[in-house]
Amino acid sequence: MKKLFVIGGMGAGKSSATQALVDQGLDHIDLDQVGHDILKWEIVKEDLIDAFGEDILDEDGEVVRRALAAKAFISPAETRKLNRITMPRIEEAYTEMIEELEAKGSDAVVVEYSAFKNRESSLAYSADVVIAVLAPIDARIARAIASGFDEDDVRNRIAIQITDADRLQAADVVFDNDSTKEELYNKVLTWWNNYNA
Repeated sequence: MKKLFVIGGMGAGKSSATQALVDQGLDHIDLDQVGHDILKWEIVKEDLIDAFGEDILDEDGEVVRRALAAKAFISPAETRKLNRITMPRIEEAYTEMIEELEAKGSDAVVVEYSAFKNRESSLAYSADVVIAVLAPIDARIARAIASGFDEDDVRNRIAIQITDADRLQAADVVFDNDSTKEELYNKVLTWWNNYNA
């Protein structure tokens, strides 16, 4: 089963690139969504409360992602604390999903991976192709704010992510998303048709 990893900074256009591949029938794993799902695990909640306090929970005892982000993305040290709790559980869930897709005979899966650091020490070590989606920083911030994020939160998250130079170095394929969603979609579609052929 081919594993295509889509990487890029916040607001770069990973979801649009991923959608182009999903529309061609590829299976899809969104590691952000996996990260959201594991926040419902009791053991994860307990660890997060110990690390960040009970005020990250709502009245029903569920993790409020915005409240967690406000604490976890204020410094690299706090982000590392979050990652030590969540990343092993995300890897566990991801591995199970990959095994299920392989068991059902899937030909290819596209994996959307916001927290990508490098190929060697991450889930992308098994990637057949790493696809980087790049965009100017101002455009990325504007897109993220337009999708509902707070500007300070966006800037904090971007500050702790790797740079586009790092993504370029790690990628096999690069798409510049400095125009419309449709243009990016069509670029990815053209690439996939050639790759698949």
